Amino acid sequence: MTAPPEITDSHCHLDFPQFDGEHDALIARAEAAGVTRMVTICTRLRSEPQVRALAEAHAPVFYAAGTHPMSAHEEPLVSAADLVALADHPKFVGIGETGLDYHYTAESKAIQQESLRIHIDAARQTGLPLIIHARDADADMARILTEEHRAGAYSCVMHCFSSGAALAETALGLGFYLSMSGIAAFPKSGALREIFAAAPVDRILVETDAPYLAPPPHRGKRNEPAYTAHTARAGAEVFGMDYPAFAAQTQANFDRLFAKAAAWTGPA
Repeated sequence: MTAPPEITDSHCHLDFPQFDGEHDALIARAEAAGVTRMVTICTRLRSEPQVRALAEAHAPVFYAAGTHPMSAHEEPLVSAADLVALADHPKFVGIGETGLDYHYTAESKAIQQESLRIHIDAARQTGLPLIIHARDADADMARILTEEHRAGAYSCVMHCFSSGAALAETALGLGFYLSMSGIAAFPKSGALREIFAAAPVDRILVETDAPYLAPPPHRGKRNEPAYTAHTARAGAEVFGMDYPAFAAQTQANFDRLFAKAAAWTGPA
């Protein structure tokens, strides 16, 4: 039987309780689907030891850490030095997720913006990619990303991109990447697929955001890294490519942006 094309789930949350006691089986299902790497994201720094332990225990798993914007008002304000120190770990490959979310937590926008700028500083210092969550905050997000990039370049992925065309244009203009989640495969996401189709294919990643946002045919159920393949197949259709070619392109894109993960060759 021919092995499926290799792809990477660039953003998932394997420490969430939906996956308790199931990590070995979860990773085996992912690898059977061609998902040979995954980046699990720590959203509150007090959980970093548990997330790090997952990366240390499983060869295909890398990790990133930061303070999620929806938690910024509940957590101690992280320092750039704290984030930079985490980068010493060989499987720590990104800063975040951070960003702005005005959909549920607009009342904390000031602390979200302060936290975002700290994370950008850490990304700049470490050379690791910034991982951005953006929801209902396009104007402020575009402004801050642009201001900070003028102050000093950094790399970035707009995780689970589902914002408007203007923010996509700003991000791409700064040299950033857009990541496709299961949302891009939803039947009513035609406008979002058009935004992706207008982007350079060498700036596209794929992800699950598991356990959330499962793509068809699993929509409404728990998401998991294996389902990255469904989103990637939808992405291939968006770009008019056959699946192996699109998979190879997203692998090259991930390796370029997450160079530390691409260079890793041994145990944590």
